[in-house]
Amino acid sequence: MGIVTELLLLPLAPLRGTLWVTDRLVEEAERRTSGPHTVLARLAALNRALDEGAIDEAAFEQEEERLLDLLEGPARSPRGREG
Repeated sequence: MGIVTELLLLPLAPLRGTLWVTDRLVEEAERRTSGPHTVLARLAALNRALDEGAIDEAAFEQEEERLLDLLEGPARSPRGREG
């Protein structure tokens, strides 16, 4: 970027910084909630709930499918595109 562009965008620097921090926080939250260890722990808890009768078979299958999709998601999708 040129010096004029930088000067014109200078008043937006705090907003751009805030958006960058927000993006990093969202990425970390997604990583923590859909990471393999977390998903496996949630699957184990789901199995315990089914064994204890806390949930029915239909609810179990629906949640299990969602968790398995989360677990397989990173393997199916590319990590990122390098340009």
